[in-house]
Amino acid sequence: MSSSQPKDLRLPTPGCYADPIKAGIDADAVFDGMTEHLFFTLGKLATTASLRDLYMALSYAVRDRLMTRYLASQEAIRAKPQKTVAYLSAEFLIGPQLNNNLLNLGITKEAEEAVRRFGIESLSHILEVEEEPGLGNGGLGRLAACYMESLASLQVPAIGYGIRYEFGIFNQIIRDGWQVEVTDKWLKGGWPWELPQPDESCFVGFGGRTESYIDDKGKYRSRWIPLEHAIGVPHDIPILGYRVNNCDRLRLWRADATESFDFYAFNIGDYYGAVEEKVASETISKVLYPNDGTDEGRRLRLKQQHFFVSCSLQDMLRSLEKRGIEVANFSEHWTVQLNDTHPAIAVAELMRLLIDHYHFEWEKAWEITTSSVAYTNHTLLPEALEKWDLNLFHSLLPRHLEIIYEINKRFLQQVRLRYPGNDLVLRKLSIIDEDGCKAVRMAHLATIGAHHVNGVAALHSDLIKRQLMPEFAQLWPEKFTNITNGVTPRRWVGLANPELSSLLDKEVGKDWITKMELLKKLEAKENDADFLDLFAKTKLSGKRKLAGYIHRQTGVLVDPSSLFDVQVKRIHQYKRQHLNALQIITQYLRIKNGCTKDIAPRTVIFGGKAAPGYFMAKLMIRFINGIAEVVNADPDMDGRLRVIFLPDYNVKLGEQVYSATDLSEQISTAGKEASGTGNMKFAMNGALTIGTLDGANIEIRDRVGPENFFLFGKTESEIMKLRDEGYNPKKYIENCQELSEALRLVEVGHFSNGDNELFLPLLHSLTGNDPFFVMADFTDYLRAQDEVNKAWQNPQDWNRMALLNTARSGFFSSDRSIREYCKSIWKVNPLDVEISCDIS
Repeated sequence: MSSSQPKDLRLPTPGCYADPIKAGIDADAVFDGMTEHLFFTLGKLATTASLRDLYMALSYAVRDRLMTRYLASQEAIRAKPQKTVAYLSAEFLIGPQLNNNLLNLGITKEAEEAVRRFGIESLSHILEVEEEPGLGNGGLGRLAACYMESLASLQVPAIGYGIRYEFGIFNQIIRDGWQVEVTDKWLKGGWPWELPQPDESCFVGFGGRTESYIDDKGKYRSRWIPLEHAIGVPHDIPILGYRVNNCDRLRLWRADATESFDFYAFNIGDYYGAVEEKVASETISKVLYPNDGTDEGRRLRLKQQHFFVSCSLQDMLRSLEKRGIEVANFSEHWTVQLNDTHPAIAVAELMRLLIDHYHFEWEKAWEITTSSVAYTNHTLLPEALEKWDLNLFHSLLPRHLEIIYEINKRFLQQVRLRYPGNDLVLRKLSIIDEDGCKAVRMAHLATIGAHHVNGVAALHSDLIKRQLMPEFAQLWPEKFTNITNGVTPRRWVGLANPELSSLLDKEVGKDWITKMELLKKLEAKENDADFLDLFAKTKLSGKRKLAGYIHRQTGVLVDPSSLFDVQVKRIHQYKRQHLNALQIITQYLRIKNGCTKDIAPRTVIFGGKAAPGYFMAKLMIRFINGIAEVVNADPDMDGRLRVIFLPDYNVKLGEQVYSATDLSEQISTAGKEASGTGNMKFAMNGALTIGTLDGANIEIRDRVGPENFFLFGKTESEIMKLRDEGYNPKKYIENCQELSEALRLVEVGHFSNGDNELFLPLLHSLTGNDPFFVMADFTDYLRAQDEVNKAWQNPQDWNRMALLNTARSGFFSSDRSIREYCKSIWKVNPLDVEISCDIS
């Protein structure tokens, strides 16, 4: 041995994860990690580094510290094979990752100290730089993100599968009161949280034809010969649990071409043709939810769904082969959860892979599929229950259609035995919709192929069984269950509301963030005036921060001591932002008429995006901004009423809004909202709810107490009765003078600069058929708002009600939801991940 070689060099072996250099979590280690990445990864000196450089350096340093847990978690499942959750979702609205990972690692203070050494006075300046990942749109994607975080925190092995969209849905700007969509280039500066894995890519086919043949065992078989292919390249994002070693992952697929460049085409002058295949293939993962108003848009959506589902199932099957596990045991090692109907093609694709690639007989393949797949329904709205035109489906996925026909044939044979001679039931239950243009009903496919179907709130699950799928529920009552949605308290209280989190730490102990039932201890403080004052101060702190943001973004000054009345969610007629807007006009008229005695000073805040092709929703945004323009410019409204529309509402902004809200508007038409999760975030942060008996509002009211909830509106059964009897909105308008006056003001162009035609489509909808019963609920909504005004006059009573909302919100943690999934649907157990290092 050379005398120059170190004699006592103790390096980690390949099986070791506790690298002391990369795993250190004190301020010195974090600072050293940032310095290293500035120099070696980013090619920058600390003296010239920008805020974005420092954000990237800190993110890479934190990611280094995740790798210990990330690799150990993968090794643990290889060492002790057990069932893993595969959560398939078209969206994962995960939000900014840096602050979340700092919290879950427990090194926020250390990071704060590290960035100060670079001359940055606050970590918040670094956090503001982070782009919002454009991987989701609304509640569906945010729920998926909460569930992934809870799975890791509960030490449940899981992989979330989706698409790595190059562009998010869009960035929203408001121009002349209208929503304008701008490309969301969220990846333009690079994203430090992803780990590309090109060696684990998958091939996916589209189009072409099928052919029959006899295999070498004399069996009749079919094979699919696709016309085109794309390559799915996986990008892994570590999903760290809270203060545990477990680190699950989100695996997102990027579409690449099988051949990126055609030299022959280029050399003969066909420059577009040289890259045509590349452009066509990569379009698959370009944009979240391409507009389905055209044939090409619908074709691309179906392509996206098959692309990520096929890649994901291939990945699961490949993982079994790598570990030497028989594919026949698939359901013992994977539980596949379909988050709504977007991944429902998984039923046919898993059957195709098992039959065509692994040569299982139909009965065995069906047994594997139906014991592996579960389906969550998220909507009762017909337009959201996906159906694909039969011709489109056949042209894109001919082999899958053959399999669906066979599934349907065998299923309908069962139905005939149960309902002999009942053709109406057959038509209702068939996967193929025979009415009008023939179509494949994806919710039916998912329901038939799944071992469980769950709704996401008690009322929603009941309506699935009573209204949406009554025949399926009668056929398989044991399949249908409820698991009410939940949200992660780590992001939505721990990160969003640090002042409240600190108060909770002191009062009930730091374990509340994973054991939300501990918040019940706060009930003992409901009559403690000193504690209620402390609780109110945390709210005022959040309101001051939001008021500053509003002024910077909109130029409007709002009073933090006013009642912050908030409705932030996707803009849709059934969510009834226009109901809220009409009551603002009524409050405006009352103030103008001198009736100010019982009106609480109020700042009404809206936020949310409308789908680009949804004209009425975009008109509602224009309506709100028209009202805001008039109200905010009127001196009579000073100190009494302000109206704000927050542009480009997203997770990052949501963290500021939830902690600052006094009144949460949950005013959807009863029976239309599946669950909602914003309502839960508001309640956790001590906001009172004004709402209908819809979705999870019912369970929130039951938990927090009816006296701490402002209830209004017709119930789902009353709405159904109104519809059946022939609903006439004009009757309600005639019986409410204030409603008539508000509508008249809109009609004459008071909120549209004298243009009396701008809002006519909205007025015609409300006064004509009023599909979401806005007129029917208006008077009772106004009564509930009057109760809000009265309650606000007594700060101690309001603070007590707000405290009880927080104290009784523990049920709505996503940890509880995930425990229920694990127990009743997935049959999955936690896996303890140990980190050890052998350097002997």
